Amino acid sequence: MTSYAVVIPTLVRNTLADCLAALAAATGPHPEAIVLVDDRPEPGAADPGTLEHALTVLGDLRARTTVVTSGGRGPAAARNAGLRTVTAPWAAFLDDDVQVGPHWYTQLVHDLKEASPDTAGVQGVITVPLPGGRRPTDWERGTAGLARARWITADMAYRTEALRQVGGFDERFPRAFREDADLALRLLDAGWRIRRGRRTTLHPVRPASRWASLTQQRGNADDALMRHLHGPDWWDKAVAPRGRIRRHAAITAAGAAACALAATGHRRAAGACALGWAAGTAEFARARIVPGPRTREEVTTMLVTSVAIPPAATWHRLAGAWRHRNAPAWRETVR
Repeated sequence: MTSYAVVIPTLVRNTLADCLAALAAATGPHPEAIVLVDDRPEPGAADPGTLEHALTVLGDLRARTTVVTSGGRGPAAARNAGLRTVTAPWAAFLDDDVQVGPHWYTQLVHDLKEASPDTAGVQGVITVPLPGGRRPTDWERGTAGLARARWITADMAYRTEALRQVGGFDERFPRAFREDADLALRLLDAGWRIRRGRRTTLHPVRPASRWASLTQQRGNADDALMRHLHGPDWWDKAVAPRGRIRRHAAITAAGAAACALAATGHRRAAGACALGWAAGTAEFARARIVPGPRTREEVTTMLVTSVAIPPAATWHRLAGAWRHRNAPAWRETVR
């Protein structure tokens, strides 16, 4: 029962070739199949030949590899598409920006052999290399947090039986955010266990736009869905940090009130609200600047995004709460 398949959702980024090369170089019992799920909206329309080039690094494993498409609906839907092709008792999910260790296959099989019958998943050990000689940037610190995260599918092996019992990944999560915690909570609630294994996988910090932290605020809509599915205490159940959404909402409210009061001639009250907005924004910016390298570019980016993030986070949270206002608890979904 330690037979397994590897499932990798991908947007065919530059990291994919390194991910597949690490799989080709690893030692130990090979998987029954490698399922590569192309989640681009129009596969092959951009960078023709890139996927084919990435596949060449697999060597002998190329014959075991299948490519399926999932229509650009996000990693949850892509993993489900890959899972539907798996016949092995275990599916090992990897992200396309990780690199498995040199003995990953051997370690994975050992992890699966040690799994008790009520164990639904075994998580790999993620390491994130950070630059030496300087402090990490805000983006690098955020990526480093993956090493401490629970249940992330950057390297997670699940029993296919358990996944099918709870309906797989919830495809209402369109981003690589919270879909893994949602699945884990449903499995735990169904009586399964999830444990940490010993296999190791490297998660390099990939290049990102200096405004990536602003784009990430879309995940606040997924937090709203988590609340509807798992209740207001889902943070505690998932052992997830609450983040700053309450502070962001307060800063946004203070800024909006300052503008409204100034427009209606209430200058003293507007000044008080503006002072509250400035104090909250300054505290947020300082918390992000102090741990970082404090270069001119990093400080400028932190200042600008610290002004923009609170209203963006608040907007996405409210939009998510409205969009998912009628979302039933997960048990009601599978009845």
